[in-house]
Amino acid sequence: MNNISKAVLVGCAVTIPTGLLQAKQEDKKKPVNVLMILVDDLKPNLGCYGDPVALSPNIDKLAESGVRFNNAYCNQAVSVASRYNLMTGLRSTTTGLYDFGREMRNVLPDAVTLSQYFMKAGYHAEAIGKVYHEGHGNVNDVASWSIPHHKDKLIEYIVPESTGGQLTREEAYFENTKMFFPELPPNHELPRGAAWESPDVLDEAYADGRIARHTINRLRELKKQPDKPFFLAVGFVRPHLPFSVPKKYWDLYDPATLPMPQYEKDPEGAPKVATKRGGEIDQFEPIPAGKYVYEDTLTRKLIHGYYASMSYMDAQVGKVMDELKRLNMLDNLVIVFWGDHGWHLGDHGYWTKHTNFEEANHIPLIMVAPGVAKPNTSTEQLAETVDIYPTLTELAGLGKPEVPQGIDGLSMVPVLKNVNKKIRDHAYHAFPRGKYLGIAIRTERYRLVEWKNKDDASDVKFELYDYKLDPLETKNIAQEQPKTLEDLKKILAKHPEAKRP
Repeated sequence: MNNISKAVLVGCAVTIPTGLLQAKQEDKKKPVNVLMILVDDLKPNLGCYGDPVALSPNIDKLAESGVRFNNAYCNQAVSVASRYNLMTGLRSTTTGLYDFGREMRNVLPDAVTLSQYFMKAGYHAEAIGKVYHEGHGNVNDVASWSIPHHKDKLIEYIVPESTGGQLTREEAYFENTKMFFPELPPNHELPRGAAWESPDVLDEAYADGRIARHTINRLRELKKQPDKPFFLAVGFVRPHLPFSVPKKYWDLYDPATLPMPQYEKDPEGAPKVATKRGGEIDQFEPIPAGKYVYEDTLTRKLIHGYYASMSYMDAQVGKVMDELKRLNMLDNLVIVFWGDHGWHLGDHGYWTKHTNFEEANHIPLIMVAPGVAKPNTSTEQLAETVDIYPTLTELAGLGKPEVPQGIDGLSMVPVLKNVNKKIRDHAYHAFPRGKYLGIAIRTERYRLVEWKNKDDASDVKFELYDYKLDPLETKNIAQEQPKTLEDLKKILAKHPEAKRP
């Protein structure tokens, strides 16, 4: 590793104190503050999750300060829905909110979001970066915050050749350009931007560097109001495409050492509706249209970009953690680090998310609660995104949330106190595909997916995967394991009927 590479990794990792978390609301000197760090498109490709090539020292250090959930899953592998799951405590199957273009308030006008719940308890609530999904026809939920949301870019280029000086289709989607300029051609007729760029620039040339800087500035101001507790949500956008990050983060990795996809086919016996080709990845150059298993050079470049983007984001997390330590704000701070969904890196020949398979739904989840969660521990407890809402309210001493929309999640506080405790035997998630809705449960060993046709009740398809014997999902064994299939169907049947998109 060269000197520049070493400099990127040094100095940003801190250890959170293990002193008692003062969760008692009568302690006016030390109210419990909350920091949620949200990351877009981050799968558990982190050192703390055992990835042998990932350079993520700051997130790894954060994990050493709390509990790492090894079996955490999103409730749907798409950003807009996953963030509604987080902020409402409801699964997509409860709300019917699965895709872009539908606002949460139009469906749940009286919902008390996670940050609103804290606001009602006297907290200052603030959002920096990507918290709700803004773009594709969706906007921020103004009612969720004490002050206006501090937004930054998600699709960003600074190299002229990346765009040819034109508005690209993904920029238009994420900036909701058609809302303001309806005379523009449809987004799909706009040019594609580059899938990556790597100029030799400072971190703050891109959004995540600016988000870290703004977060640091806000923490300094919040420190001046010790009697006013805060709920701060900070959303980083990398490793979301495009992989636009400074060159020094690309230089951290030798492309020849990066892991390549081990299985690039659809699972044998999987129904067609379960599979994916193209989609988001096709919106970028130089991805070849109509071809989904790429040449090794392109595959390796995309994987390199993903890891470089992850390490860039990790460095920004480190800057925020350093400042929290400098400000002496860690001893009464609950921290949640969460990825909104996973990401396909060429496995099955798939890229990005939008499936019910493992790589799209397995997420990193780290919870730090001094005095409650034992540092440097991990749990195999299956957890879902919707569990974060009731967990945070309990950790802050605000009790079980009684809200108009109800809560689908379970508090993970018992698990934080005892990582061997089991309070759920499966995680639950879903994804729609055309006229089908795929509902899935993931146990420690298996995943069952049930695909139902909304126009034909007799048209039901099943997938069953055994992750002990087949971690790469090479074969759907629903026909070969009827007893296991029936046992898991009974578990799935205990859930309420899913709302359709």
